[in-house]
Amino acid sequence: MKQHTIKESFTLSSVGLHTGLMINATFLPSEENTGIQLRRIDLPKQPCHRALADYVSGTERGTVLEYGKWKVSTVEHALSALYAMGVDNCLIEVDGPEMPILDGSAKFFVREIQRVGLQEQDAEQEVWVVTEPIEYVSEHGHRMRIEPCDHYEVDVTIAFRSVLLREQHATLSDLKDYPREVAAARTFCFVREIEPLMRVGLIKGGDLKNALVIYETEMSQEGMDYFCDKLGQPHMDATKLGYLSPLNYQNEPARHKLLDVIGDLSLLGLRIQGRIVAFKPGHTFNTQCVRKLRNQVLSE
Repeated sequence: MKQHTIKESFTLSSVGLHTGLMINATFLPSEENTGIQLRRIDLPKQPCHRALADYVSGTERGTVLEYGKWKVSTVEHALSALYAMGVDNCLIEVDGPEMPILDGSAKFFVREIQRVGLQEQDAEQEVWVVTEPIEYVSEHGHRMRIEPCDHYEVDVTIAFRSVLLREQHATLSDLKDYPREVAAARTFCFVREIEPLMRVGLIKGGDLKNALVIYETEMSQEGMDYFCDKLGQPHMDATKLGYLSPLNYQNEPARHKLLDVIGDLSLLGLRIQGRIVAFKPGHTFNTQCVRKLRNQVLSE
């Protein structure tokens, strides 16, 4: 297979999930063998680096890439869309410290890639072919198994100590189904997680339009009113537990975790021919796995 870039540039803008700043990200065609690069155009000398596991510096509510003054947070949704849509080379110019969150999914990245189309390039894709199973297991019960397959496939199971979200499963057996089956799955969080994140200065741009919020433990109406005010949302009935916005898919949380796995594993810097089976994936575990994998692949 030949490498591909996008045929023309496009720009997407929205607040950043953590900073609350208005962020603009422009995606531009790029030369073959350059991979996915991120340029901070708001910084002196406009530092630019490739999206690789080598640069992962944090995983708090998203994957963070950093080298010196160059830092870009919440990169996983854009990377997931680019990988799934077959974009090997692309330059992303961003004017802030994180990617725009948009609606918390990869839907708008996919729409723009579909709109502008792909340009085939002369060089062949760099593909890592899985020839024997590799498994990573954490002390907290996270597992990732990468095994031989004649194509790219991802299978994800999530499990939470939650009355509303215990165990869910999602599978993507063909990347062609990504736009319909995965792209619109939004990032999610529990109400109980939000206040601590706000206290440490995160999710300043979070609201019910860019995340799927799960309300599972009843609070007082006064507490719910305060929560809604902090998110800039209309007041809600504190006695009604459940998802605070309609689901795009019945198993949307599992599909979003699958979306994240694709984005995080794209930091390998190569396309993968193999099947990924993940249990309780998360950005910390995903990026730990891809760092180990990158070291192993490069040493072969």
